[in-house]
Amino acid sequence: MTLSPLSERPLSAVACVALAILFVAGCSRAYTPTDATMPHDLDDFAARYTAAWSSQDPARVASFFAEDGSLTVNDGEPAVGRAAITEVAQGFMTAFPDMVVAMDSLHVEGDVIEYHWTLTGTNTGPGGTGHAVDISGYEEWTLSDDGLIARSLGHFDEAEYQRQLEHGEEGRSP
Repeated sequence: MTLSPLSERPLSAVACVALAILFVAGCSRAYTPTDATMPHDLDDFAARYTAAWSSQDPARVASFFAEDGSLTVNDGEPAVGRAAITEVAQGFMTAFPDMVVAMDSLHVEGDVIEYHWTLTGTNTGPGGTGHAVDISGYEEWTLSDDGLIARSLGHFDEAEYQRQLEHGEEGRSP
């Protein structure tokens, strides 16, 4: 029997359920980068994002972005909106039909999340060089209120990437 602290009378089953619902509702809140529980949720999000890049389904990549989200690659023009992000993902997937993206690490600093990755694949798409590429980089994510990517700033060594496209990954610089 549960006693009410105010009256020392037993609480009804309905009152216990109502208190439980209020407790759970009071404990739920929006996901933000500073939440203590974020790393577990973020790890899952990043793992699914990684799988999307390896899926050869560019719309799946875009689904991780807010409707008006943006993806910028190496200080290029931002791709804004899911249709534009789908095009960017499609470009990589077409160039590297065997592309695999692996998540290397995840770092959280305030409201910015760094997602580190490695892309491997062979440039056998239309007009491709036939050379293998193994390049690492990272994205700086800012999340929207709904937990999707509002902005991603992608970075990788463009000179090394071009060198590998031209000559392959063998003997790449450390």
